[in-house]
Amino acid sequence: MVERLQTGVDVLDRKLGGGIPAGSLVALCAPPASQAELFLHELTATRGTLYVTLARTEAAVADSFRNSPTRAGTPTVRHVTGDAPLDNAAKLVSALPETSNLIVDPADVLERHDQDRYRNFLNGLQNHIQNTGGVAVLYCLDGVAVPTGRDTTRHVADIVFDLETRVGNDAVENRLTVPKFRGGRALPDVVKLELAEGVTIDTSRDIA
Repeated sequence: MVERLQTGVDVLDRKLGGGIPAGSLVALCAPPASQAELFLHELTATRGTLYVTLARTEAAVADSFRNSPTRAGTPTVRHVTGDAPLDNAAKLVSALPETSNLIVDPADVLERHDQDRYRNFLNGLQNHIQNTGGVAVLYCLDGVAVPTGRDTTRHVADIVFDLETRVGNDAVENRLTVPKFRGGRALPDVVKLELAEGVTIDTSRDIA
């Protein structure tokens, strides 16, 4: 049986049969205001993590971890800049150690580049993650302008997490669906995430 690596969210790990299969490439697709970063913070607390940021500076990312309202690790943060982000990100990936997490935030910067080169990057990333037995998470922003390469990301990814935020009159709800899960089965139910003092899951069936 393939080893499972915990996400840090207990109920989700149970629903996924113990967690995410080692060697998986995960696409976390969520709106910019979804608080998906708290989910990523929890993931970094489970094992060593390389956090590749393509938007915010290293200092800004490190500060968000220090002030996180939920459990968080102390990832190694690297800011990818310049005219060749795919090449620079690939160099960082090639040095990723065994059984580590890799987080790319946001993947949108890479998804907007030449599609053949982006596909090659994803295939190289997937091979490295499989060989090292870790987990790679591409944080994909579902904003106004979704990049051309998003379909490629979702196709190559082993697991797709879709996080939707709904704002009501008196509450904000974050709903997680798992439509794709290689090495397991997609979750049949929508799961409501309570992203507050910790990432917990409300499995009640009162979701309208």
